[in-house]
Amino acid sequence: QVGDDEMAAKVRDHQATRGSNWATIEEPLDLARALASAPQDAPVLIDCATMWLSNLMLGEHDITAATQAFLAALNTHNAPVVIVSNEVGHGIVPDNALARAFRNAQGRLNQELAAAAQTVVMITAGLPQVLKGQIT
Repeated sequence: QVGDDEMAAKVRDHQATRGSNWATIEEPLDLARALASAPQDAPVLIDCATMWLSNLMLGEHDITAATQAFLAALNTHNAPVVIVSNEVGHGIVPDNALARAFRNAQGRLNQELAAAAQTVVMITAGLPQVLKGQIT
């Protein structure tokens, strides 16, 4: 969700670099519905799970229910789905409760997504490291 000028600029940059050959669904909260509405025969890129989680937390939505609905939608989608997510647990422990809760929730979400995925790749400094499965 666009909440300030900086985020608006990020969204514009993403849209500009994406190109016209992408079909885009902008969905800040209901990824299950967005995935269900995506073409079943075309790959889907979800960018990103971290912003989705942030939107859920800041809106005080039920993260567990939203995650379970999204995982169920992933299980019924026929085409490949690539999910971008950030690993936020490698840094220092945040100094405030909201940031700590977010870090913990992001870690749980990443674990659930990784468990459901056939392939998991962590990219650090532009270098891919396959954590699960294999890159084809």
